Amino acid sequence: MLCKYCNSIIADRSKSCHKCGRATKEVGSGFISMASDSKSGNIPEINIGVIGYGFMGKAHSIGYRKMPYIFWPPPAIPKLLKICGRNEEKVAEEAKRYGYLEYCTDWKDIIEDDRIEIVVNLTPHNMHAEICIEAANKGKNIVCEKPLAVNSREAKDMLKAVKKSGVKHLCNFNYRMMPALALAKELIKKGKLGKIYHFRAVYLQEWLVDPDFPLTWAVKKDQSGSGAIGGIGSHIIDIARWLCGEPKSVMSIAKTFIKERPLPEDPGKKGVVDVDDAFASTVEFENGAIGTLEASRFCLGRKNGQRVEVNGELGSLYFDLEDLNYLYVYFKDEDLKDTIGFHKINVTEQEHPYYSNWWPQGHIIGWGDTFVHTAYNMIDSVINGNSLEPMTATFEDGYRNAVVCDAVLKSSETGRKQQIIYEK
Repeated sequence: MLCKYCNSIIADRSKSCHKCGRATKEVGSGFISMASDSKSGNIPEINIGVIGYGFMGKAHSIGYRKMPYIFWPPPAIPKLLKICGRNEEKVAEEAKRYGYLEYCTDWKDIIEDDRIEIVVNLTPHNMHAEICIEAANKGKNIVCEKPLAVNSREAKDMLKAVKKSGVKHLCNFNYRMMPALALAKELIKKGKLGKIYHFRAVYLQEWLVDPDFPLTWAVKKDQSGSGAIGGIGSHIIDIARWLCGEPKSVMSIAKTFIKERPLPEDPGKKGVVDVDDAFASTVEFENGAIGTLEASRFCLGRKNGQRVEVNGELGSLYFDLEDLNYLYVYFKDEDLKDTIGFHKINVTEQEHPYYSNWWPQGHIIGWGDTFVHTAYNMIDSVINGNSLEPMTATFEDGYRNAVVCDAVLKSSETGRKQQIIYEK
């Protein structure tokens, strides 16, 4: 068979050309390939226990329920066994809503249940360490929402626990599982950008602009560890490490714009906000690149505005979360002079990361579908022993992320550059 792009001879069953690297499938084949050709045989079940039923409880529950339909045949069929929440009336309703067989109000009931094989920890940040360490000690595989912990010391303890027990562990930086960002990772790994010069990322939201927004756990340091830094900044720190390599140092500023908020239990009274509302950092990477990181929850009009850009000696790429099915790329040696510039790539072809399991090209997926990928990656790792790294973040990544978050905080407090130092 000849490659239709460069006419090189390629094997009949090859998915891409060994010379030019381009896909060999016929245009439009995705429209006739949605039925599975695989025979399922005997598929095992795997019991899931989830701690938390709010925003993330909804996201993860849908991910586990949807995963077998998309990744058929799945490595195992997730059985939503038990969900935990502090309010019995609410958790009972959410158990019914998402299809859990049981519910409880004490997270220890999840840990102590010998039937449960994967624990999904979606609690406030200050509860991550205790729950995950207990789960590891019980031999449970663990998915923990980001940030891994309120600080790097707790994150290190969590990493030690999962290493000692030998369980599988995933820190859910779900943007790694966006097909467009996964493609960016592949392009950089293949050297398509050459030496990296710049990395820049912003993550901007607006939900805290209202001064009457209550003093919830998300704006209290003892429960969240930090504000914009850990809440959304940790996402772009993870993307920076994943795409550009380890940071060497940071120089940062952080700001709290509204210093008091109404108490949820008594709106007539106010409590102190002791976390950052926004931060900005300059970063130096070990590979010599420089970059910027900025996150804020005070940007009117920005609903979930994340933008990532990488510039190298051979080309550049950028990604916009609010246009998440596209990756913008530019390679200096590939364009004619009259068409030079960025190209908008629709990352929905069957050859793109994750997409062979989804829809025909052009039929886009959404933000919540990254949790389907989370569920698949975790279950595949538990059942088949496949590595979660480097496409999925582990507790090692969560720990390193926490070290960078701590350095950003310290730099903003001292006004001085902070070196990034990981413990061995």
